[in-house]
Amino acid sequence: MQNTLNTIDRNKFIPYSVGFDDLFDRLFGVEHNSTGYPPYNIVKIDENNYLIEMAIAGFGKNDIELELIDGELSVKSKKADEDYDDKGMNVIHQGISQRSFVRKFTLSEDVQIKNAEMKDGMLQIKLEKIIPDHKKPKKIFIK
Repeated sequence: MQNTLNTIDRNKFIPYSVGFDDLFDRLFGVEHNSTGYPPYNIVKIDENNYLIEMAIAGFGKNDIELELIDGELSVKSKKADEDYDDKGMNVIHQGISQRSFVRKFTLSEDVQIKNAEMKDGMLQIKLEKIIPDHKKPKKIFIK
């Protein structure tokens, strides 16, 4: 069962959250009219590692652009639908879409992109949560 952000009352969190205005603006400003293309998975590998997988058959690594701006990862295609008529081909059925797309992911400020790899029609973006020293738990000794 999946809840959407539309059902969450933002005002319930405001009295208990100081300095999170930007986070709430980013979360509640997420576009809800997504087309669902291309399909993707987000996998939590372990405590600090994540993987975004996108099924983008028909695209090569030079057809995809990754951009990280202010904690928002954008995956964009640079290639439009192929026109088979220009190549002298007659398409009987086209089930593999190569339409242009933009898919955006909001990343935590502690999450960094380790690498991105394209293999067998799948784009894999590996992410790692790096906890800075000032956020790590520490013992306070009493004198």
